Amino acid sequence: MKATYKKYILNFKNPSGTSRGVLRTKETWFIIIEKDNKIGIGETGLFRGLSIDDVANYKETLAWVCTNIGKGLDFLLAKMAHFPSIQFGLEQAFLSLDSKDKFQLFPSKFTKGEEFININGLIWMGEKQFMKNQIKEKLKAGFSCIKMKIGAIDFDAEIELLRSIRNQFSSEDITLRVDANGAFNPKNALEKLQRLSDLDIHSIEQPIKQGQLEEMASLCDKTPLPIALDEELIGVFSSEEKQKIITQINPQYIILKPSLVGGFAGSTEWIKFAEEQNIGWWITSALESNVGLNAIAQFTYQLQNKLPQGLGTGSLFTNNFESPLEVKNGTLQYNLTQNWNFNLV
Repeated sequence: MKATYKKYILNFKNPSGTSRGVLRTKETWFIIIEKDNKIGIGETGLFRGLSIDDVANYKETLAWVCTNIGKGLDFLLAKMAHFPSIQFGLEQAFLSLDSKDKFQLFPSKFTKGEEFININGLIWMGEKQFMKNQIKEKLKAGFSCIKMKIGAIDFDAEIELLRSIRNQFSSEDITLRVDANGAFNPKNALEKLQRLSDLDIHSIEQPIKQGQLEEMASLCDKTPLPIALDEELIGVFSSEEKQKIITQINPQYIILKPSLVGGFAGSTEWIKFAEEQNIGWWITSALESNVGLNAIAQFTYQLQNKLPQGLGTGSLFTNNFESPLEVKNGTLQYNLTQNWNFNLV
């Protein structure tokens, strides 16, 4: 058995705005395992500025993993405890190596093209008209759940945009989610949540920055609309720490990004602790290529969570890999008439 790694830069079709700035490219890495004339592929979805494993020796760590690939998955996952994106890539690569089709990690009715996954349509930050145009496009494309990133432009303008949707569509017609990416101040967050709740918002992701456990716990206790933890889960490695965060903050939802929380195993553990507390959850991609998105989608489908998932990011890039993944009528589908074209050149 041998393994290699390779870097790949994804280019955005349009610059995409978040509260951390505007994204034009997305760096990602791949682990490729070879054994007995078979290939296994895994994407280690590093997210610069967000991943806890965005460290100077990332490339060297991947090289070490490839050198030691023969020691097996369990050994490598334990050694990579502080590199969640590499854990995720390793899980994929070993599943891929063992499967009949290297891109069918969890064969199901989804990968047979018989069933689909409901997803939310993502509205990126930007000038008001740009955001308004995106909203129109998502509604026209048949999405019944829209997620809008907020916190970069004037809050009153964001409220106005959300109100314009609500004036046209009730919460029964369109589910509205918002993602603040930690942009609110703990001192005025409750007031902002109150204004948002007047618009029948489904939930808000990470209203204040992570790491403020007491403030977040207080918000989750008093909030007039459900709060979903997102960045709060990043960089939490031990089972004890995960349980502590879930118990102390007691949010209404948690959001799992496998690349950022330790892959399938890390996500499964978070889900277990959340369900023990009757806390809801859903899964979101983190700007992976179609390789990582494919793995997340297949994993997500077999969990049978009926909430809309955050898996619609594959069409954002000009140089993504051709795949059977297809967004249609607000769902992610597996179109078996489309083939994979995985080429790292």
